[in-house]
Amino acid sequence: MNIVRSTFCYRCKAPSPETGADLTDRIEAICLEFPGYGYRRVTKQLQHDGKVINHKKVLRLMRESDLLCRLRRKWVKTTDSKHPFPRFPNLIKGMGVSKMNQVWLADITYIRIRSGFVYLAGILDAYSRRVVGYAISADLETSLTVAALRMALEHRPPPPVSSTIQTRECSMHRWSM
Repeated sequence: MNIVRSTFCYRCKAPSPETGADLTDRIEAICLEFPGYGYRRVTKQLQHDGKVINHKKVLRLMRESDLLCRLRRKWVKTTDSKHPFPRFPNLIKGMGVSKMNQVWLADITYIRIRSGFVYLAGILDAYSRRVVGYAISADLETSLTVAALRMALEHRPPPPVSSTIQTRECSMHRWSM
């Protein structure tokens, strides 16, 4: 007969009792009931209902029926580059950092949370690339940066100032607290 042995053991899969149209209708019903569900959650819901189905098939059916959820997030402008404040020159440009606490870098960023934004001020050591101080606040005020600087000074107090100060360090302002 020249037939492969495995042919005798092969059993055809029983066709699924649910047709593509019935499945598409059930997917549409789930999408109407839960508008934020994507294909993964719809697949889990169908599996919870007792259907044996793959997420790839659900994705394909949802694409064909244009049922993929498209939630639009509210966009908030957080940066204003056209501010009237002065821009200061980069004092460490071209400077080789050779030891810890020689140069600290600071930045402020925002973190989106459910109720709005919180602001994070961080201070990093340029040599070790470690965070030496940070502070989080709901308000973008001076106290946020001062708290981060105080934390950095507590964790890594700067060495005593020697009499040979580089000219770049002389041009920097000394902040009093």
